[in-house]
Amino acid sequence: MPDSLLETRQAQQSRTRAMVMPREHGAWGLLLVPLFTGVVAGAISVERIWPMLLFTLAVLALFWLRTPVESLLGTAPLSARTTSERRAAVLASTFLAGLSAACLARLMWDGARPKLLLLGAIGALLFVAQTLLKRLGRVMRMPAQLVGAMGLTCTAPAAYYTATGRLGMHALSLWAANWIFAGNQIHFVHVRIQAVRAATFKEKFQRGWLFFAGQLFLLPVVAATSYGHVMPPWAVVAFVPAVFRGIYWFSRGPSTLQIKSLGWSEMKQGILFGVLLATAFVLWR
Repeated sequence: MPDSLLETRQAQQSRTRAMVMPREHGAWGLLLVPLFTGVVAGAISVERIWPMLLFTLAVLALFWLRTPVESLLGTAPLSARTTSERRAAVLASTFLAGLSAACLARLMWDGARPKLLLLGAIGALLFVAQTLLKRLGRVMRMPAQLVGAMGLTCTAPAAYYTATGRLGMHALSLWAANWIFAGNQIHFVHVRIQAVRAATFKEKFQRGWLFFAGQLFLLPVVAATSYGHVMPPWAVVAFVPAVFRGIYWFSRGPSTLQIKSLGWSEMKQGILFGVLLATAFVLWR
């Protein structure tokens, strides 16, 4: 096969994969960390493992489904144009929709777990709100991401409810903790981008004073909710690494911004947070 044809074929295959596979790597972290905390906090017996597996498959399929559907609707950066691209997007959408529907049908068989519909409707509304905010321009980019993060972190209370059948304080505090952490990450990344040329504390503070103030209040607020039995007593420990990295950045000297390195760093922060928060909820039982 000539080199030109091979390169063309490889480019087409790469384009097709991009239209059927999620490209938002940060969103995977915002989805998987709360999902992990909800699963660990709720699955305290062997009997609950099977429902957790079904729920996890359903969530991953629904999250994945968004990419090929947007490609077909033309609302994604890459839209299906040719017949082969549309066929690939349709096949992926059909498979993922069928998989998620089958898993949810089994979970809700005979009227079990009816509040999953409520949580699903809330998540859908939040993603619609995110889409509308995105259309208002760049100034609404961070608010849109915060609203989208609220929808993704909804997996935490949903997983806990799937395992336990309870949608009470434990489930809602899981949602709140994961959303606060996700908001912290989103705000930190925005500050880093806006202050890419800032070298001194003063220059960084001018661009990120609101984020800096949030770091000072975050731990006391979480600790106060722990005393009020809204969150586990040890939940505050889960936020310590993120608060430390946020404050430390203001005090460190000038450094170049490498988006990929920042992404990996925030992924590690998310994993550490998830483990610490899940442990706090397990000890709260």
